[in-house]
Amino acid sequence: MRLKVSVIACLLYIVHAPADVSAQIVSKKIEAAFAQFEKDPQLANAITSLYIIEDKTGAVVFDRNSRIGLAPASTQKTITSISAYELLGKTFSYSTSFYTDGGNLYIVPSGDPTLGSFRWENTKPVNVLQRIATALQQKKITNIYIDSSGYEPGNIPDGWMWQDIGNYYGAGSEKLTWRENQFDILLRSGNKIGDPVSIAATVPAVLYQYKLQSFVTSARTGTGDNAYIYLPVNSNEGIIKGTIPVNENGFSISGAFPSGSAQFVFELEDTLSKLNILPAPLPNKNSFAIPPKSIAPAHTETSPPLDSIIFWLNRKSINLYAEALIKTIGLIKRGYSSTDNGIDVLKDYWKEKGISPTELNMFDGSGLSPLNRTTTHAQVQLLKYAKEQTWFSSFYESLPLYNGMKMKSGTITNVKGFTGYHTSASGKTYIFSFLVNNYNGSATALVRKMYKVLDEMK
Repeated sequence: MRLKVSVIACLLYIVHAPADVSAQIVSKKIEAAFAQFEKDPQLANAITSLYIIEDKTGAVVFDRNSRIGLAPASTQKTITSISAYELLGKTFSYSTSFYTDGGNLYIVPSGDPTLGSFRWENTKPVNVLQRIATALQQKKITNIYIDSSGYEPGNIPDGWMWQDIGNYYGAGSEKLTWRENQFDILLRSGNKIGDPVSIAATVPAVLYQYKLQSFVTSARTGTGDNAYIYLPVNSNEGIIKGTIPVNENGFSISGAFPSGSAQFVFELEDTLSKLNILPAPLPNKNSFAIPPKSIAPAHTETSPPLDSIIFWLNRKSINLYAEALIKTIGLIKRGYSSTDNGIDVLKDYWKEKGISPTELNMFDGSGLSPLNRTTTHAQVQLLKYAKEQTWFSSFYESLPLYNGMKMKSGTITNVKGFTGYHTSASGKTYIFSFLVNNYNGSATALVRKMYKVLDEMK
């Protein structure tokens, strides 16, 4: 009997030992690489966190500071994306409806961040405006109103920096967003270093009273785009500071509309005026009003489905899309669209699934705010949860490929992060999150060093 037990024990060891030994080898290799990483001078005053688990078993491969909240930068978009799939559904879409009553045109938006976006043929501005004009061609419009009910005033989340607001990546989410609330500014530099830089044009033409003053100067050739737009909240007057290279006649930087809804109404007014559907200028536009309940919409614009929105959200790290989704979660689940409502719903949802709200100390949906603090443990737990869902293939496809790994990157000042999945040459899949806060020196150099640690999973 003892002989039989011994034989069985030996057989079990033979079956399981290679996998266990392999896992131990990977853990040791990562541990050694991370120890070397922490000694690097770039991390002299930094804090780092790395958490890696094996997908199938959930076994922890490596853990350093996984329960310490750090600024996640854009890796936070994975939390927003996964939460949106769960709370809104893969096929969720936005609608913007247009009602007419006499000479009144009522616009009822729903927070769609894709209206007028260049990323889909159907959402391009010229196509959207043409469809609306066709639907209204038999009407005579004398007033345009926007229903902004149920949506918090102001479009900028807490904690965003002044240097970000006004630039394309700092575009805020509104109930009516247009062209991703972005436009391009063409700058003309001098032929000598230090020469003033003038504003040549905007694309598209900014049709409402938005004033920009350039304090940009000319720098040496090859210095690139170091110009930033500074726009006070709720103001239509901003400044541009920084430098662009000398001898540029149409150097392009991208800004954010103070109000995408105002820009949309003026572009719509311009389109309808040319077709004699309305007189110009209108006495009432961009004013609040709710359409009568007795009338049906004359036209509705529908956004691409959620999984298509999340594809671009993660592939191009679009802050606006993440902010819109957080607000939409608040609207759908609590009846009022605000960043705080959306984050509260998100925290409550994941608390029920075992993730402490203190691990998701969020102030926005995108990670742009330096006030955010999330843990690598929470990120990995959400990624593991996503792996088991029917919508996972769409989420996985949305993640960019860096260093041969499917992962979302994150970057704000002195913060770098990566979180995602990797399947090794042996076929084992790992889920990981790697955050570094307060590093010094070159971001490019730091990334190479982070990759060297992550390479031990290959």
